[in-house]
Amino acid sequence: MATNDNLVTDDLTPTGERRRDFIFVATGAFAAAGAATVVWPLINQMSPSADVLALAQIDLDLSAIQPGQAVKVSWRGKPVFARNLTPAETAAAKAVPVASLRDPQTLEQRTKPGKENWLITLGVCTHLGCVPLGAGEGENKGAFGGYFCPCHGSQYDTAARIRQGPAPKNLEVPDYTFKSPTQVTIG
Repeated sequence: MATNDNLVTDDLTPTGERRRDFIFVATGAFAAAGAATVVWPLINQMSPSADVLALAQIDLDLSAIQPGQAVKVSWRGKPVFARNLTPAETAAAKAVPVASLRDPQTLEQRTKPGKENWLITLGVCTHLGCVPLGAGEGENKGAFGGYFCPCHGSQYDTAARIRQGPAPKNLEVPDYTFKSPTQVTIG
């Protein structure tokens, strides 16, 4: 009997425990590597594609835009309006009582300090995503002189603030910075 007890005792030696611990750790590491191999493609597919990353920022030269004119460029697959406001358009935007607006914002909140003649907004109506008119030469600018959405009749003023129609918010102002007096980076 003593021989059997010695055999059992010999199997539980620290060497046997180390071998078992190694097998458990190795199995856990193998399972973790397998899980990472399965999960990584699922997470990676949520990253933006290369064509979207290429358009993460765009540089725009504003020097050719005369007062009262606007240009339309594409950024991240959406139109962006860059408008050079005339002094009369700036004055009209400032004269509107902010409390009367559905989405109250001043012209100063929608432009950069010292550059309030440059209004840069996404050209996407906040109602259902149509592209408003008013950036092109001869297009309908609506009753308030800004933009007019032909889909459901939303009208924006010269500061691209909603004034009439079903749109709930002003046209969105994207992040942008001036690199020079006539060069702007959007994004």
